[in-house]
Amino acid sequence: YIDGIDIRQLSKKQLRSAIGQMQQDEFIFEGDVAYNIRLNDDTITDAQVKAAAEYVNASHFIEKLPQGYQTVISEGGASLSGGERQRVAIARAILKDSPIILLDEALSSLDAENAVAIQKGIEEMIKGKTAFLVSHTLSYIQNADQILVLSDGILQGCGKHEELLQTVPLYQTMWEKEKSIKNWKLA
Repeated sequence: YIDGIDIRQLSKKQLRSAIGQMQQDEFIFEGDVAYNIRLNDDTITDAQVKAAAEYVNASHFIEKLPQGYQTVISEGGASLSGGERQRVAIARAILKDSPIILLDEALSSLDAENAVAIQKGIEEMIKGKTAFLVSHTLSYIQNADQILVLSDGILQGCGKHEELLQTVPLYQTMWEKEKSIKNWKLA
């Protein structure tokens, strides 16, 4: 069910339009930056494209490109860094404004500073929506309503962050490792 509607009553197009996604290795199409953010949706204005780019801290690098949002990039986005490609993909997901959002390692190619800034944007984007966040970074998911801990495809536990720290040894170990890595980077 989506919003109380049995998905078997929906066409594939309706179902797909209800789900926004951002994969870890999101595809960049040949075309300009604005095209890659709006994904050929002519109803999305240039102002909306720019607002989405600003929301994910992408406007600063886009505006430095030779033609800004009209700069043509090659298929696969070889002229962009991994973090830049990821920010374009997150802006794309924001503009889709779907009730269901799947974010697969959305922050994996970003440096710590941009990851923190974009994480705040993502938290705003998913308010009031159903969001599936796939991440190896526990600080990114620690505020989720429900966290599923998987190891080799086997469910190890589920619950809120504090519960999992008390009940799932694997989760506790992962959390301790993440904290020690952050402390090591700060030293």
